[in-house]
Amino acid sequence: PEYHQALALAGLSSVDGFPIPDWSIESAIELMDRCGIRAQLLSISAPGIEFVPREAARKLARAVNENNAGLIDKHPTRIGGFALLPLPDVDGALAEIAYALDVLKLDGFGFMTNYDDKWLGDAAFTPLLAELNRRKAVIYVHPLAPDCCASLVPGIPQGSIEYATDSTRTIAHLVFTGTSQKFPDIRWIFSHSGGTLPFLTQRFIQQQKVQKHAHLPNGPMPEFKKFYYELAQGNTKAQLYGLSQIVDSSHMLYGTDFPYRDGAEVNEGIANWSFSAADLRAIDNGNARALIPRLKV
Repeated sequence: PEYHQALALAGLSSVDGFPIPDWSIESAIELMDRCGIRAQLLSISAPGIEFVPREAARKLARAVNENNAGLIDKHPTRIGGFALLPLPDVDGALAEIAYALDVLKLDGFGFMTNYDDKWLGDAAFTPLLAELNRRKAVIYVHPLAPDCCASLVPGIPQGSIEYATDSTRTIAHLVFTGTSQKFPDIRWIFSHSGGTLPFLTQRFIQQQKVQKHAHLPNGPMPEFKKFYYELAQGNTKAQLYGLSQIVDSSHMLYGTDFPYRDGAEVNEGIANWSFSAADLRAIDNGNARALIPRLKV
């Protein structure tokens, strides 16, 4: 409720060209019952929290996280949650990490792909990532259209192109800056089957051949393979084929993008790919249970 109020006060009824839909715990549970979903992890999507001034952002992040924890208390076997951090305020984010994990017992953290046009491999985030690495945290990353690339093509919402592209930007930035290797104990989850990453891997492989980064002696693919990728809006045959050339089913996760999209969509996409029974067990719940031990109840 506090987040919806903040959006209204900022005059935001849509983000990156798409209307912001209503959400409620009742609608979330109805989706779960209808689509065969046992447990759902909640997080704040675009527009993130940057539209709120610094001090207000700290208060809003705290309110969102406490609300999330309250929902988990009421529905402990069905609801989990990724904490919102008041980024790009790193000091405020560091304080909220401790509260979110040690007091609220949330399951990880929800990030945007960029903050103030700084992608996640930027040195500004080093203290934050060091702490999250120490805690072996799970970070789920949702895309956001960067300021640099808004409204480039008339009539095409930023989210239609920029979301998938910005996931790729931040993945590449983490890998080519060495950030993902510097903080190897962070478990990263990227949205939408990695955005455009599966279609650009050969370009990144060639980039390393030219640039010869010492920290990537075997190219960028070993780092790409360490990440997890969820399948919301990333479950067509072309997308799944591309992603399967990077990772196997042990690094794929079921996702719905609700309330923007319906779980029936991803159910159909996964079914059409004809995964094996073992693959389906991994994608549907095994991988999530390994990442979020509390889901094993």
